[in-house]
Amino acid sequence: MFQHKLLWFIAHYGYIGIFGALVLGIIGLPVPDEILMTFSGYLISKGRLHYIPTVIVSVIGSFAGMTISYYIGYKLGHPFLEKYGRKIHITKERLDHTQAWFKRFGKFALTIGYFIPGVRHLTAYSAGISRWSFRSFSLYAAPGAMLWAVTFITLGTYIGEHWRVVTEMIHRYLLISVVMLLAAGLVLWFVRKTRIKKIWAK
Repeated sequence: MFQHKLLWFIAHYGYIGIFGALVLGIIGLPVPDEILMTFSGYLISKGRLHYIPTVIVSVIGSFAGMTISYYIGYKLGHPFLEKYGRKIHITKERLDHTQAWFKRFGKFALTIGYFIPGVRHLTAYSAGISRWSFRSFSLYAAPGAMLWAVTFITLGTYIGEHWRVVTEMIHRYLLISVVMLLAAGLVLWFVRKTRIKKIWAK
């Protein structure tokens, strides 16, 4: 029911709806971000949204949400999140899991984490708790926001009516899907870029 209302909200309010939903979802509210992105791509395929503005709004919205999470972690720290985090599904166990994720992948965990539900919104909190400089945080968070938005929006644009089925499969086979989506995203980006160059060359 919540998901249905969210998609109606996006379809009705367009770019503003996408921005608001992404900010809240990244902070930690139960917003199905990948579904939101692929649905936005579907709306592009129907001519109700435009590709470039949708990508820009999505990148800004997701990065804004990550920045808010970063500053909460930076200013209020681990004790605050342990005490109040459960209200937005943040537990000590999940924070510890995210810290282990950083130990495994280093700062690139912030970039990769965008593609992992349940990890995505925790990486920014962990970066803040670890007292990263905002410059370092931005250096790894911004590219992740761009890759994530472009991948799922482009996917939704090309699969059209099948966006829901494909998104559910992505959640089911997460690790394989991440690799395939990144590869597909790069190929589609290259194809789109080549087409634009041909248009300008005429």
